[in-house]
Amino acid sequence: MEKILYQYNPHWEAKAKTYSYFKRGIILQKLINELNNKQVTFITGLRRIGKTTIMRMIIDYLIEKMGVKASVILYISLDNYIISKSAIAEIVEAFRKIHRLKHDDFVYLFFDEVTYQKDYEIQLKNLYDFGNCKIFVSSSNASLLRSGKPYLTGRNRIFELLPLDFGEYLEFKNIKIRKSDSYLLEEYFKQFLNTGGIPEYVLHNDVTYIHELVDDIINKDIAAQYKVRNPGILQDYYLLLMERAGKQVSINKVAAILKISTETSKRYLQYFANSFLIYTINRKGKTNEQLLAPKKIYAADIGMRNFYTGFRDIGSLFENYIYLKIKHLNPQYIYQDAAEIDFITKDNDLIEAKYHNQNLSVKQQKLFDNYNARKKLVIRNQEQIASFLKEI
Repeated sequence: MEKILYQYNPHWEAKAKTYSYFKRGIILQKLINELNNKQVTFITGLRRIGKTTIMRMIIDYLIEKMGVKASVILYISLDNYIISKSAIAEIVEAFRKIHRLKHDDFVYLFFDEVTYQKDYEIQLKNLYDFGNCKIFVSSSNASLLRSGKPYLTGRNRIFELLPLDFGEYLEFKNIKIRKSDSYLLEEYFKQFLNTGGIPEYVLHNDVTYIHELVDDIINKDIAAQYKVRNPGILQDYYLLLMERAGKQVSINKVAAILKISTETSKRYLQYFANSFLIYTINRKGKTNEQLLAPKKIYAADIGMRNFYTGFRDIGSLFENYIYLKIKHLNPQYIYQDAAEIDFITKDNDLIEAKYHNQNLSVKQQKLFDNYNARKKLVIRNQEQIASFLKEI
């Protein structure tokens, strides 16, 4: 095990370089603020969205900015087949032995893809209670984090890592726009709506990367875990969802198209959500309305959506982008009298996404005008959504 641990922790070696990456400032700062919080910090999100990288950034910060000794920092990916055979406590014990650390010596522990470990909740609870440590963990599977086991209740905080937003996209591509050249922003924004925010895809624009990413999630994270016998149906289901992103999706209609049962259709939809491939939002209303009404679907990344549908319907892509920007506000959609408004946030802010010169229909305008909301906004460009988020 010692050899494997050294492979995962090059910062232990004398004169080893610390990690250098594009720094996602906002989420990174939130996670750095967690260093003084004893609770287990979960980092969730889509596969290959940068969870491992951001863990490395925190390690880099600990060593370079806080002067923490590299020998008290452990990183390990628990999806490693050999490592997965050992309990988390055994891995930590081996780490302490390597560096001759006493039980009372404070350590920083980073466990990537922690849900590959059986009974990880009780193992993390034991570390939390008796391990004298700060723990960061990551997972690409939301269902396992909602397993219902109470061991980590009150002992954990969850942060979701989303794709790059437009500002991060510009930084990632080293695009700097002076105020005098601000007219260029719109063209770059259209490029962003085409490419999306998966870091590796933004960097290399290799469409096979997106194809392999989705295939891996469907085959390894969904079909294998949930024992789906025909992954091809999952592929077809996902394509249907991408074509309907930003719209209400009827589980019954999808079931009829794919010739599967309604219950299977409902279950598959949840699998996609659990793997962070899609997001769903409910209709605003009483509990029974929320349960019975169709959900609206959004793609986890607009570049992934474009891979399957082509770059079209820019208004719908813009709405998907707005959703990702306000996801943390727990939006729902409104549907009354055959008219729909895109979002109503938890703070009762009404938002309709209309890219540039798109107009509300007569019915939409009536619903928009008459709805009782704290704020009412028609968002037409990325600058408006940025301004809204700064104000709240």
